[in-house]
Amino acid sequence: MIHLASLPAGARASLPEMARTIEVPDHFLSKVLQMLCRRRLIHSHRGAGGGFELVADPETVSLLDVVETIEGPLQLNVCLGEQGSCSRKSWCPAHLVWSEAQAAMARVLHDTSIASMARNALKTS
Repeated sequence: MIHLASLPAGARASLPEMARTIEVPDHFLSKVLQMLCRRRLIHSHRGAGGGFELVADPETVSLLDVVETIEGPLQLNVCLGEQGSCSRKSWCPAHLVWSEAQAAMARVLHDTSIASMARNALKTS
C-alpha cells in the first residue's frame, strides 16, 4: 500500500516489481494483494498494461485498516478477543495493561495514514 501510494495517481505496479522493491517473496505478496483487492483498497489489472493500482484514497486509509485487512481484528492477547474470552479478565491484573496497550496501538495505527507513510518513504529514498 505504501509503495502504491508513493506512485503517481493511476500508476500501476506489477507483482514482481513490488516484491523486488519491498523485498518480500512473490507468493507472500500475492496473498496480501488478494486481501487488499477483496477489501477494495487496490485493484488488479490483467494483461500487458496490467498490475496493481491503488483505488482507495491513501489520505483516508489508515495503517490500522491495512493491518486488520491482512491480520483480522487487532488483538494483542487472547483475553481481549470477543470469542473465547478469558474467564479471569475481571480480576486479572494483566488484563487492564493488555487492554490499554491494545487501545494505544490501535490509536497510533488509526492515526497513521498510508499517504503520510508514502510521503515519509519518498523523503528517505
